[in-house]
Amino acid sequence: MKIIFKTTVEQPITRVWEQFDSQLLTQLSPPFPFPPVKIISFGRNLGEKVTLELDFFIKRQIWVSKITDFYLTVDEIYFIDEGEQLPFFLSYWKHKHRIIKNGQGSEIIDEIEFRTPTILTDYIFYPILYLQFLYRKPIYKKFFKNLIPPKS
Repeated sequence: MKIIFKTTVEQPITRVWEQFDSQLLTQLSPPFPFPPVKIISFGRNLGEKVTLELDFFIKRQIWVSKITDFYLTVDEIYFIDEGEQLPFFLSYWKHKHRIIKNGQGSEIIDEIEFRTPTILTDYIFYPILYLQFLYRKPIYKKFFKNLIPPKS
């Protein structure tokens, strides 16, 4: 299944890229009823890994994704993370994080492909993942609107 979200922000592409880090990822994690997420490692360059710990209270799950592609131009930056070790509810994960120049600002695009163990659970988890990424839109807007400009 696929989910795509586009969010326009008021920062140039290079400034958005500079701030695409574990601090931003922490802010993007939704509150209850979603499981609390602890960032163990965060990479965004080719070959690096993102490791998360999801706390389901009864059991903790480790989620490891590897950065399998990276692209950088003046008009677009993206990296792709693909699941290597996934939580119980996923059998496939691919997330393309794109930042595209949009006038004086940028557009952040989350392109997610996922599968669960069955087609039925794909349809059950679709709205859950959809809401999780919908939650990011206002956070992206607020986070990048309130950035203090870099010192010259």
